[in-house]
Amino acid sequence: MKRNYQAPWSRSLFAISSITTILCLGIAAGFIFSSHSKITWVAFFPLALITAGALFTIRSYTIAPDAIFIHRLFWATRLPLKGLRSARFEPDIMSGSIRTFGNGKLFSFSGFFHNKTLGTYRAFVTDPSLTIVLRFPSHTVVISPATPEEFVKHIEITDLTH
Repeated sequence: MKRNYQAPWSRSLFAISSITTILCLGIAAGFIFSSHSKITWVAFFPLALITAGALFTIRSYTIAPDAIFIHRLFWATRLPLKGLRSARFEPDIMSGSIRTFGNGKLFSFSGFFHNKTLGTYRAFVTDPSLTIVLRFPSHTVVISPATPEEFVKHIEITDLTH
């Protein structure tokens, strides 16, 4: 049985994404409508930035019998549950993290991060106050569904021996 969980945006994610989008659109418009027609191609850089960020936004999570699917704008990333050792609701676990590769506030917190508590981990997060830590033998993943306690309970009743 599959269960779908929304990925709510935190206030900070909404604010940063909105401000960055408005700023990038303003910069692009400035280059497009400037009297210097030779540099209008530069307008594509801020537009590409917001487009790329929007494509990787996290919309929801689905628990399937053998995997969690992280739904993006046009595709889903499959996270196999094989070997999952634990799933715990740990609010604000990303606090103090350093982004080592990925996106850190443009439509999501996604990519690779590091902090003292978790070490290196992969994040698919939209609200850092709703974080669930998924521990596997070789890696750790952090996600943020709308109802983390319910999500963890559903993971616990799913057969994790696949």
